[in-house]
Amino acid sequence: MTTRRRLITTGLALGLAAPALLRPGTARADQPVPPLGEDGLHKPDWIVETFRDMHDDLTEANALGKRMLIMVEQRGCIYCTRMHETVYIDDEINRMLREDFFVVQMNLFGNIPVTDFDGTERDERDMMVRWNVVFTPTMLFMPATVPESGTAAQNAVMMMPGAFERGTTRLMLRWVLEKGYEGDEHFQHYVARNLGSN
Repeated sequence: MTTRRRLITTGLALGLAAPALLRPGTARADQPVPPLGEDGLHKPDWIVETFRDMHDDLTEANALGKRMLIMVEQRGCIYCTRMHETVYIDDEINRMLREDFFVVQMNLFGNIPVTDFDGTERDERDMMVRWNVVFTPTMLFMPATVPESGTAAQNAVMMMPGAFERGTTRLMLRWVLEKGYEGDEHFQHYVARNLGSN
């Protein structure tokens, strides 16, 4: 699978230009907006605090029967705030993030050490350069197993930069859980096909 197929750069346009994805009548969640941490990032209780060793985190995610999701954000990011205040509080999205995903938060300009899958250790900000993450929020969805080589970005089954409406976000999480990336249907076609029933 090529990196090009995994990196869905046109998703940003789809997410920002598709207000219809939040259909009238969609149930509103009453989840509280999570507080900000000292680093200026939102801290919902479904974020897992780890030592940011990617192999260890993946092992723990697998042991819990969850999919590992790396969520890159930054202080002052209006799109990150929008996701936390209006999207992640959706009942179904919140449930999936809590029950089905092992979410590791990274700070685009942070200084906490991160150990990549190939053993390379760098501060968050330098690791984000290595992973070619230039926008927040960015989500990197990891497979259940990775080789002991390559970066998290190279091993990700899907790398999604951008802020999205609830409908697209729900479908993105489902697509990863259903391993849609292993099939022939492009994610955007999956979204278009499922919008009516979402």
